Amino acid sequence: MRYQLELTLRQAEGALARVLGTAERRGFQPISVDGEAQADGDRWHLRMTVESEREPETLRSQLAKLYDCLAVEVSPCR
Repeated sequence: MRYQLELTLRQAEGALARVLGTAERRGFQPISVDGEAQADGDRWHLRMTVESEREPETLRSQLAKLYDCLAVEVSPCR
């Protein structure tokens, strides 16, 4: 099943690599990643599509623990 993630990240070196690594280690295959800097200049808004047979709550809770991840929402793709 595919899931859409909406994340807000601090603009920090390696933040995106940590998010992608966490997703892959938890058994979620990243399909697409799209993002933009927010107007305040110190945060990124990231949209990521992942695929897995695992429950999305597993990934959401692990990403929420990352220091650079300020907010995360997961929803099924339609």
